[in-house]
Formats: sequence, C-alpha cells, structure tokens
Amino acid sequence: METSTLTKQGQRFLTKLTTSSAATDNLIRRFVQGSPKSVVLTTLSHLLSPTTSYPQLSTLALPLYGRASQAPWFTWNSTTVAELAALLHKLGHRAQSEALISEAISKLQSRKRELVVFYGKLAEAYSKRKSETGFDVAYGYLDNLLRTSESVHVKRRAYEYMVSGLCSMDRPREAEGLVIGPAAGLGLKPSGFELKSIVYGYGRVGLFEDMRRVVEEMEKKGFVVDTVCYNMVISAYGVHGEHVEMVTWLRRMRDSGVPFSVRTYNSVTNCCPGVLRMVGGLSELALSMEELNEGLDGGEGMVVRELLGCSGILEEVMVWEASEVKLDLHGFHLGGAYLVVLVWLEEMWRRLNGLNCGIPAEVTVVCGLGNHSSVRGESKVRVLVQKMMVKMGSPLKVDRKNNGCFIAKGKAVQNWLCEMRKAPLSGPASL
Repeated sequence: METSTLTKQGQRFLTKLTTSSAATDNLIRRFVQGSPKSVVLTTLSHLLSPTTSYPQLSTLALPLYGRASQAPWFTWNSTTVAELAALLHKLGHRAQSEALISEAISKLQSRKRELVVFYGKLAEAYSKRKSETGFDVAYGYLDNLLRTSESVHVKRRAYEYMVSGLCSMDRPREAEGLVIGPAAGLGLKPSGFELKSIVYGYGRVGLFEDMRRVVEEMEKKGFVVDTVCYNMVISAYGVHGEHVEMVTWLRRMRDSGVPFSVRTYNSVTNCCPGVLRMVGGLSELALSMEELNEGLDGGEGMVVRELLGCSGILEEVMVWEASEVKLDLHGFHLGGAYLVVLVWLEEMWRRLNGLNCGIPAEVTVVCGLGNHSSVRGESKVRVLVQKMMVKMGSPLKVDRKNNGCFIAKGKAVQNWLCEMRKAPLSGPASL
C-alpha cells in the first residue's frame, strides 16, 4: 500500500517515540486512550506501510495493534492483519506472523468469501514487500481455494488475486500461464482485470513485446482497451525512459477517443525529470506553455508537448457554469498539477476572450487541504499553485474560508489574462 496519511497528532506521537525517554508501552497506551479511532488507525496503517517515513519504528506496529485491539471501538480487519503479518515476516518474527495468520484462518474458516479476501490481502502485502517465501505461502492458500471451493465467486476472487499477485511479483509469464492453463481447465475465463494485470506485469519488467502482444489479444477478443490499460502501457514505457514510445501511445490513445485521466498526467510527468526538477525547486518554473516547451528537449519535450496539446483532461477536472468556473486538482501529483494549470489557463483565455462563453461570477482552483498528503494538512500542490499565482500576478488568492482553494472574481481573471497576453512570454508575468 502507499504510505498512509498521517495526522498531525499521529506525527507528534511518532516523533515522541523517537525522542522521548519515557517507556514505549506507556506512550502507546496514552496515545490509544487519548486519540480518536481514526487517528490511531491511520498511524498504525502508516507504520505498516512499506514506504513509511518512520521505518525505525516498524517494530512498534505489533504493540500498537495489540493496544488498539483492546479499545472498545476496535473492529477486526483482514487488511490490517495481512499487512501486519507481512511486516512481521519481513522483520524476521516468523512465529508471530504465523500466529496472526492462523488466528485469522480460524476466525474465517466457515466464511469462505471473507477467507479468500484475507488470503488475497496477504498475497498483496507480501508482494509489496517483495517477499518471495511469504507470497508463495499466500499463493498456495489461494490455489487450494481455487481448486477445492464449490463457490464460483470464491474461485473467481482467488483467480484474480493469484494473477495480480504474480504480476506484482514480476512473474507475468506465470500469470499468463495460469490464465491459459489451470484456470482455463477449471472453466474460468480471463476478464479485463486479469489481462490488464498481465499487461502491467510485462510492462513493469520491460518485456514490451509481450506487453504489446497481450494488448493486441485483448482487442482481438473484444475487450475494451480503456484509459486504465493505456495508462499502464504509458507508465511502463516512462519508467524505462522510453519517451518516444510514450508519445506513440499517447497519440494512439487520443486518436482512439480514449480520454486522458488524472493518472495519465501523473504517470507521464513522474517520468519527466525536467518537469520534476521545476516543481521540486519552484524557483525556475516556466509560467507559460510556450516557455515550458522551449525549456524541455528531446523525448521529454515531445511527451510534454503531446500532453499540453490536448485539453481533453479539463472535461474531467473543470466545471464551467455561469456562477462559477472550478478547477479541481484533487488526485494530481505535483508535475501533473503543474501541467494542468498551464493547460487550464490557456483554455480560460480562449473561452473568456474568444468564444463568448460568458464571464462566470467566480473562479475557483481547488487544491485540497492535504488530507491525502504524507502528513495531513501539508498540501504540496497548494504550495505549488500559490507560487505560480504569485509569480504570475494572478488575482486568484487563498480563500479565507477554505485555505485549500484559490478564488477570484471572473471579471478580474478575464482582465488579468488580457494583460498577460500583452506581456512578454518570459519573466515573472508570463502566461
């Protein structure tokens, strides 16, 4: 799982654990007793994450879980137990890990639909930690259910987890073999989910010929190659620095009428080092599409120009009404948010000064409060947008009622865009 969001309260608790001389057990007890359920669970989830920002405290996940399980609000959760078992296995505490798993199996033995979910979550947890031995054990549990269960639903879920798990473990050939071998013999036909998982698996390890082959097979069998599938292919090429292929698939995506998504922008910009340097440092941000295009060379420039040349993303993230125009940046990573703001400003100019779309009463850019940032309340996207607006002399200011938004009157935005068009394309007042 991705690093879970920490509340400020959870961050203070973890910081105290690293600096205080007080007994750890007492700190954990007071934290659980004095904190809301949501704070305790998000803090525990953060410690269980393979990418926690407090890896030195991972060993405290078990005592924190033990204390939380005694709270009156506690509800047993298969995902949490699976993540904890995988962590303990990784830390070398095999006996404790096996005890947790045995307890879960005993609890769910008569509820096969819940049991298969637990096995699946266990396989996912091991795969995220790249634990071959742990994953193979969880895979064996799933395989047994696949072959012995009388429930079609249980078989199907086991099959899904097995295929996706093998692909996450960088074993896509085994996943494809399962699809055309044992699973087919049991009467299970692959759905789009399994085939996309295999596309993703081949792409992760750079087996692009196999990746393209599976995409072609999907099309031949009548499966829709949708935004999710395209994103997987584009991301795979990006991770391996294949910018020219990214452009090819972005164009294919556009020409097929498949819409770009927030994840498309994230997948592309996360593989563009020039863009990441800009948004990471903030001091050298290009403040117009033209300036950005001039500053990026080679394959990266080609990919960014392909994104900037398509405003279709705005259909997903912008609402245009007489009372308000709203751009919603929820879900964007820094690079994606940066490019979308540039595309949006260009589209705003076009609509307000050439298409007679009318002037909205208000313009809003929603960045969020950082509730999904690594630490809740610290929105890097909001900091980026504020920097851009200040540098460009924008009338969009932080909303006094909601500091996760920027607002301005529609007329003020129109006037500002007109002035920007008169200014040089470089410098602090570029559009």
